[in-house]
Amino acid sequence: MHMIRRAGTEDAKKLAGLAIQLWPDNDPEDLEAEFRELAMNDEAACFIKYIEDKPIAFAQCQLRHDYVEGTDSSPVGYLEGIFVSEGYRKKGYASELLSECEKWAGEKGCTEFASDCELDNEDSFWFHMALGFEEANRIICFRKSIFLC
Repeated sequence: MHMIRRAGTEDAKKLAGLAIQLWPDNDPEDLEAEFRELAMNDEAACFIKYIEDKPIAFAQCQLRHDYVEGTDSSPVGYLEGIFVSEGYRKKGYASELLSECEKWAGEKGCTEFASDCELDNEDSFWFHMALGFEEANRIICFRKSIFLC
């Protein structure tokens, strides 16, 4: 059986288990706590794709009220992260999850949906292009430490 379900607080551990594969530099307990908070936030949603009761993919979206590159409205639905487990990719599951995110954002009054990826993440770039996104901008961000004398 295949299904997508909106995640609740009880799903935080499942989400963290998937998300740590997408964001391996994070702490699993921190991710679990973050997903628990997101599940209680009316301006965020996570969706989990199940196959035979096994969670194999997730998407996280939120409303952004600050300016989002290339958009003309506010709030904007924003894809914060999407992941499909190895062995389940290229089957349309990410597209299904994205559709759920877009539907949720539309129900929240959004008329635009946005996302981003790192400049060197070609897989993510082509995923976005294949699913109807258009490139809005490319930026390189800078930082430096300052020391007070």
